[in-house]
Amino acid sequence: MTSVDALWQARYRHPAPMDLPDSPVLRALMSHRSVRAYRPDPLPEHALPAAIAAAQSAATSSNLQSWSVIAVKDQARRKRLATLGGNQKHITVAPLFLVWIADLSRLARLATAEGQTHEALDYTESFMTSLIDAALAAQNATVALEGMGLGTVYIGGLRNHPEAVAAELGLPPLAFPAFGLCVGYPDMAHPASIKPRLPQACVLHREQYDPQGENGLIAQYDRDADAFQREQNLPSRAWSRTMIDRIATVAGLHGRDTMRATLARLGFPLK
Repeated sequence: MTSVDALWQARYRHPAPMDLPDSPVLRALMSHRSVRAYRPDPLPEHALPAAIAAAQSAATSSNLQSWSVIAVKDQARRKRLATLGGNQKHITVAPLFLVWIADLSRLARLATAEGQTHEALDYTESFMTSLIDAALAAQNATVALEGMGLGTVYIGGLRNHPEAVAAELGLPPLAFPAFGLCVGYPDMAHPASIKPRLPQACVLHREQYDPQGENGLIAQYDRDADAFQREQNLPSRAWSRTMIDRIATVAGLHGRDTMRATLARLGFPLK
């Protein structure tokens, strides 16, 4: 079993600055890696209901529970979703694909059935709440699945064509396919590794936001991230240059620059 100290070293490329608690939860969280190669083995029957129980144990704003998830096992449907999500073949290889839905439709149906209005659902805050709830739920499920020895990877590419994804999944108005999650047993012939993250001093601010000194920290991270690339036999690159190129033009959004209009067509006024 990998120690928390070893996981810290893998995540930040330097030893932990202090003694860390040897917590199984901390070990599980810090062991996360994106898995894109899967064995074809089916998941155990308990995996999905246990993951959803974990998801429903996440915090939810005002107990609105404004998210849903669609479990997709059908190979043909996963292939179509893979195409919509940027031709990511791991969607077709993983035996289970979960699509997480920012779902205000259930609340709308509840109000309509009682002859009540649901004006509050028309506002951006309600959509944000739903999206946050879905993300919190998905992360809980991810930790649970990884705790069962399964691997996962999030798929944001579904937002390249959200209307087509919504049609494929039969989503009603006020339901938005926020992201997907591949789930399966990792193929150890193609192991995934822990990817380094920015130094904590870049993301952790105390009392007030203070970016002073971040240039030096990012320069060090560029070196660490590039070393990781080379260890994985991937092209050498600086993280900062890659990110700058990604945000330089609207092309980096992969068609998502029309998202507000798309959300309106999916039933979200976003007042």
